[in-house]
Amino acid sequence: LAPLRQPWRYPGEPQALFSLSAPRWPVECEVIPETIEHIEWVPPKPEPFCPPMGQEQALCTLGEEQGTVVYHSSPVLQGSCFTRARVGGAPGPLSLPAAPLEGPQDTTLLFESRFESGNLQKAIKVGPYEYVLMLRPDLYTAKHTQWFYFRVQNTRQEPLYRFTIANMAKPKSLYGQGLRPLFYSQQDAQSCGIGWRRVGTDVCYYRGSAGEPPLFRLSWTMRFPHDGDTCFFATGYPYTYSDLGRYLRALAADPARSRYCTVRALCRSLAGNTVPLLTITSPGSTAGKRAVVLSARVHPGESGGSWAMRGFLDFLLSPHEDAQLLRRLFVFKVVPMLNPDGVVVGNSRCSLAGRDPNRAYGKALPGSFPSVWHLWAMVQRELAEREVVLYCDFHGHSRKNNVFMYGCDGGGDGTGTRLHQRVFPLMLSKNAPDKFSFSSCKFQVQKSKEGTGRVSMWRLGVSHSYTLEVAFSGSTLAGRSSHFSVEDLKSLGCLLCDTLLDFCDPAPAKLQQCLVEADALLQRRMDRGPGSGGSWSDVSPSELES
Repeated sequence: LAPLRQPWRYPGEPQALFSLSAPRWPVECEVIPETIEHIEWVPPKPEPFCPPMGQEQALCTLGEEQGTVVYHSSPVLQGSCFTRARVGGAPGPLSLPAAPLEGPQDTTLLFESRFESGNLQKAIKVGPYEYVLMLRPDLYTAKHTQWFYFRVQNTRQEPLYRFTIANMAKPKSLYGQGLRPLFYSQQDAQSCGIGWRRVGTDVCYYRGSAGEPPLFRLSWTMRFPHDGDTCFFATGYPYTYSDLGRYLRALAADPARSRYCTVRALCRSLAGNTVPLLTITSPGSTAGKRAVVLSARVHPGESGGSWAMRGFLDFLLSPHEDAQLLRRLFVFKVVPMLNPDGVVVGNSRCSLAGRDPNRAYGKALPGSFPSVWHLWAMVQRELAEREVVLYCDFHGHSRKNNVFMYGCDGGGDGTGTRLHQRVFPLMLSKNAPDKFSFSSCKFQVQKSKEGTGRVSMWRLGVSHSYTLEVAFSGSTLAGRSSHFSVEDLKSLGCLLCDTLLDFCDPAPAKLQQCLVEADALLQRRMDRGPGSGGSWSDVSPSELES
């Protein structure tokens, strides 16, 4: 249980060859022994958004005082901050958080969330087939209830069930615009090869409490496909620390891919979980090569970022001729999971420091935010050796549809520099017209975002530094009005590779075309026609985006 000691080394310098052990949990967390794994599956056709219910149609669901608690699992935290961790979490026998069934005729659902990335604190039965659910806040905080992932057993096929999560934190959500929860049936997976799919009718998101801060409710109805099934619900397609470990072990065991990809430990997290760093480039000298740095999962509840990163790695490590060209041109530094502790325990936003790591860049201490500190230091070391042409941090977004980017327009630079900031996202929108929305991109550098990876890397000297935001829901572009599948998310990584080649094409035609187009878009936004004599270059980014 003693904290892992690390030998002294230069900041950002990777450790020895990567070795991933079982996840380490805070000692307050109980963990069931079963291994939870899901098959990958792509629906045969896009899953449409559901018609959103208005707030006036929201049902007044009963609360805990009118029901029976049938599941309650909340870690008893030893103080207000993290102290120590171990594989398997809390020692000793597991408690029994679920009420036992009274017999075969008892139709009460059996809930469970004490597994990797799971989050459900309490379930209250308020009707024969109706449940009010409470999510666990991020560990060592009282906030950030958004991510959910839990198991139910003892299902019945015929009844219409209603579930209401009663303590969602955000006042606005894509659940109010047609987003539906994800559902997984173990019987369907085993017998039909069907994986995660969207379910729910009468999906409604509305204000629930009158207190401060207010809480919001997510409610949906559904019928289970089978009697006696084991099922799961989740906010997004789960991608756990163990999923990443399996992927990286397969990569290390592949003699072809491991020739141009090395996996090292960037550092260890507060709980002692390894933060892997991948270096991808063609064999031989790296002299004259520029660098590209990518990261994901600083916010653990944004699992779509991991699937986009998975697609990026799949393509870049493939024998495709464009992937070979990228490996010849660049040195890629990739941190696929910046916040493994948060992913393991099922947090939405924070690390075990109880704070958002994506507000700690530039001021983080290695003892509090080790992955953020070592990533920042690693980029600083890269900049001393070579140009870093691009930094991109993969995120998920809970309030806006489609995929878009946040960039860095400081407002004080010349017109050419400000236009260049917009070229990469504009190119990506052309390569992904049914997913990426250039009009949703923002480039203002707000004071509240100074501690983000995007702004911090830009301040270091990475001229093109972005946050890639992937909607929790899906796309409304090119005639679509449907959820993203896992395949959609993975395709984003491939499209990012295509766009990088376009962006760095030595032939200037594509770049010049996008510069002209970006200038025309900004002129139009300012209601100034081309040739009118006015210029947007003296207008601040906040005015441009207002």
